[in-house]
Amino acid sequence: MVEGSIADGLVQRGKLLIPLLLAKGMKVKVGDTVVLVATNLDGSVNGKTFVVQGILEAATGPGGRDGYLHMDDARDLLRMGDGDVSEIAVRLKHLDRLDAAKARLTKALSEIRNKQGQPALELHGWNQLSPFANIANMIDLLDIFIRVMLVGIVLISVMNVMMMAVYERIREIGMISAIGTAPHRILALFVSEGLLLGLLGTTIGIVISLGLIAVLNQWPVHFAFGREQIVLAPAIAAADVLLISGIVLLVAALASLQPAWKAARMDPITALRHV
Repeated sequence: MVEGSIADGLVQRGKLLIPLLLAKGMKVKVGDTVVLVATNLDGSVNGKTFVVQGILEAATGPGGRDGYLHMDDARDLLRMGDGDVSEIAVRLKHLDRLDAAKARLTKALSEIRNKQGQPALELHGWNQLSPFANIANMIDLLDIFIRVMLVGIVLISVMNVMMMAVYERIREIGMISAIGTAPHRILALFVSEGLLLGLLGTTIGIVISLGLIAVLNQWPVHFAFGREQIVLAPAIAAADVLLISGIVLLVAALASLQPAWKAARMDPITALRHV
């Protein structure tokens, strides 16, 4: 509580607890009166006057904008009876069953219609109601973008190195081709070199990454997020390490194919004359 007090039962009849953000936005303080307006189940609008009992810190609900009123006042405002239900929350034991459960409920609830023939009930998943789901989706998109960008960096870097290796060894390529080395052997030599570059880079990256993760777990970083203290202690699964390593090696091999193909198709006489 920033201002005011909490009586027995948290909120008194005819009074409100509002968050600090709304209090500042509406320029109200404890003891002021506000009017709540709500749409009832039948579509009509109802209003009721309340007195501000207390002001809360901006930590209630998403964005710190949730207030509290007495249950009986809420029923009067919405003109609901004691047995009326406006929302049913379903909690699953396994989150991976969310889509299947939502599909079954959607099919079952679609048969319930109001007098106008429209669906009487709405079904929303947690990701549609929680603002943090949008943040998680943005983080997933950012992760995909970073992976694509890293793949592009590996592709361009390995291709650039291999192209320079081919141009710097034109005479050597002509020499080994002139003594009878088959084109596919030359192709394999340059592809192997590209794979070794990818393997070396992957090994160095894994060592540095695991070292940084170990340091952050040994000395975790703490920072405040509202009233919460968040600890930055990263972890990575072995499957992710193997997957990323495989992608890097594959991209390195693909990036070395074009320079290797150019070296394998090079004419020996022209290559030996190169200065």
